[in-house]
Amino acid sequence: MTPDPAMTPYPPPSPPPPSSPARPERPTAITVICILGFIGAAFTVPLLFLPTTWKIAPWYAPYLGAAALIGLTCMLGLWKLRRWAVVAYTTFAAINQIVLIASGLWNPLALGVPAAVVVIGFYYWKRLT
Repeated sequence: MTPDPAMTPYPPPSPPPPSSPARPERPTAITVICILGFIGAAFTVPLLFLPTTWKIAPWYAPYLGAAALIGLTCMLGLWKLRRWAVVAYTTFAAINQIVLIASGLWNPLALGVPAAVVVIGFYYWKRLT
């Protein structure tokens, strides 16, 4: 004979605690963009010390260093799936295009990669926090 559950002196076991919410999975396109951005930032560092970089314009090497740092920060934010990173990168890319045009250093290739990053970032906007 099994005891009646209503008559047992112990309360029924409680349900397990809810698990923490699962982090969203990073889309492959964002992973690829970020890895390429990290590599690009790393390759920019040696350029800062080349005489040819300083010959472009006196302000260009410091600007390139700042741009690499801003780009790296945006890539880290995008890696963590943060919306601010897409907004910051879009703003940064627009300012960079203006600077390149104003200085006569712009070429169509300067628009390709930033445009792809911006389009992909906004494509996955709803997955970002």
